[in-house]
Amino acid sequence: QVQLVESGGGLVQAGGSLSLSCAAAGRTFGTAAMGWFRRAPGKEREFVACATWSAGNTYYADSVKGRFTISRDSTKSTVYLQTNSLKPEDTAVYYCASAHVRYSTDSLYVNEWAYDYWGQGTQVTVSS
Repeated sequence: QVQLVESGGGLVQAGGSLSLSCAAAGRTFGTAAMGWFRRAPGKEREFVACATWSAGNTYYADSVKGRFTISRDSTKSTVYLQTNSLKPEDTAVYYCASAHVRYSTDSLYVNEWAYDYWGQGTQVTVSS
């Protein structure tokens, strides 16, 4: 089992920044990728960003490209999401997830089904 704990959410004005963290504990050996997803009020959960654990390849949703940056520290089993130039439409609960199946195509980690473990989520609210 793997436990994921997110932190760093909060309330920020439009144009501001937040740094989200997700610490993994438990059987973290064999992590293939970690990702961030979000669910806005009344909407389906959607992909935000992901990073493969060994190579560090990253992928972003078009809506956050150029504003958000995902990074990972394998020594701490932690993944980060730096969010800049936040917009009201970024308001959502942000979820961290870890994948433990290695796919030959890294881009498959943009899909929810590729992930095995999920955190409880952290609320990000952007005021206009």
